[in-house]
Amino acid sequence: MEHTKLLAQNKKARHDYFIEDTYEAGISLAGTEVKSCRQARTNLRDSYVHIKNGEAYVHNLHISPYEQGNIFNRDPLRVRKLLLHKREILKLTALAARKGYTLIPLKMYLKNGRVKLEIGVCKGKHLYDKRQDLKEKAIRRDRERGV
Repeated sequence: MEHTKLLAQNKKARHDYFIEDTYEAGISLAGTEVKSCRQARTNLRDSYVHIKNGEAYVHNLHISPYEQGNIFNRDPLRVRKLLLHKREILKLTALAARKGYTLIPLKMYLKNGRVKLEIGVCKGKHLYDKRQDLKEKAIRRDRERGV
């Protein structure tokens, strides 16, 4: 039986990008970082995935220092390695190489006691796309209220 607990979500990514596809990746963390993640002290905003030398890394992922961690705490914004199969990395490299596409972390969660990151293959939205989404959201909200 699979147990999942949401730790952090990147809501801004869903507003700023069209999400074409998603992948699940493990993330290499230190012990105090895992404890901090379990307390939901993470921020995915402005983070992105970069593939270099056949390995995937997540940049700008902020994990706050653990209160009881003292000397074992790491830099909150350090670059962290993602754990993916080689064929997945090759596929993500090809998808991200297309014009206008990028790899964005969408959410972080615990799955069977392990911290996982959901990565989205995203294409940036234009301003008029964002306006259209806000308009549809307002219409849905009005319809639910019965106005």
